[in-house]
Amino acid sequence: MERSTVAPEHDHHERERIRRRDLLNSLLIGVALGAILLGAPLGWFAHRLYVQQRMAQVLLCRQQNFGLSESQLQAQCGSPL
Repeated sequence: MERSTVAPEHDHHERERIRRRDLLNSLLIGVALGAILLGAPLGWFAHRLYVQQRMAQVLLCRQQNFGLSESQLQAQCGSPL
C-alpha cells in the first residue's frame, strides 16, 4: 500500500479552495436571478408609466376635439385602453 505524500491538512485546504469556475458560475446565477427579480418590477413599472402616458394623450386629444362624434374621436385619438 502506498501512502499519500500530501499532508492531510494540505489536502483539506485544496478541497476548500474556491475555484475561478465556481465564482463565475455563482456570478452568472446571481445575474440571472437579479434580472428576473429586478426585471419584473421594472417592467411592470415601465408598462404602468406607458399606460398612464397613453391615457393622458388620448384624454388631451379628446378634450381638444370636443364636439366630434365618438367614431371620429376613436379614429383621430385612438382608444384610451
